[in-house]
Amino acid sequence: MKKSVKYIVFLAVVAVVAYNSVYFKALDEVKAGTSSFNAAKYAGEFWTARLIPALKKSVSYNVLLPLLQTEKDKAFEQYSHALGIGNIRYFLVKGEGEVISVDENEVIVRLDSAGQRPELRLATEYVFGNAVRDASGSLHINEFENSMDFNNVSAEINKIIRDKVIPPFRSKVKKGDVVSFHGAIELNREYLDLKRVEVIPVELRIKNEELRMKI
Repeated sequence: MKKSVKYIVFLAVVAVVAYNSVYFKALDEVKAGTSSFNAAKYAGEFWTARLIPALKKSVSYNVLLPLLQTEKDKAFEQYSHALGIGNIRYFLVKGEGEVISVDENEVIVRLDSAGQRPELRLATEYVFGNAVRDASGSLHINEFENSMDFNNVSAEINKIIRDKVIPPFRSKVKKGDVVSFHGAIELNREYLDLKRVEVIPVELRIKNEELRMKI
């Protein structure tokens, strides 16, 4: 009988401890933790305080291209960034060239590079992904409480590009213009394709237009 009483008391204690250790939250409350994070504000501050200053360290595509062709591993180790250890890597690049085509979704620019005349595609319509967020290597996931906030920052950075960087350039650029750019590119280390490299722009300038304005 005494054993039964002790057993019942033991179960009661376990039940009380378990009750006070485990609790449930409404799904709305869980989401509220994420909704308090202002991704647009964070992206704007990152753009001004970290990304724009980082453009000074952009590698010229005229330098990067021959290195990718002859010493691929060195090029990736020296100039690329990424969150993980996979094959997808991001580069912050700069360049200058002549516009050879203004298409619906992109502007194609031909550069002079070490005797080559490579073509790059400046994205002017579909801007998505994490290239600009990750290319500078100055933003880290451990700065965020969860991956959703981190991804929302990427989306807001891309929105800045779509709303503020591309429209003034797109409205004026035409075939034959000489343009300069800073931006991010995504390359696959294992399956490297240098024929259709796309630049997600951070800064775009029409150089011959600037010259006309000075005159």
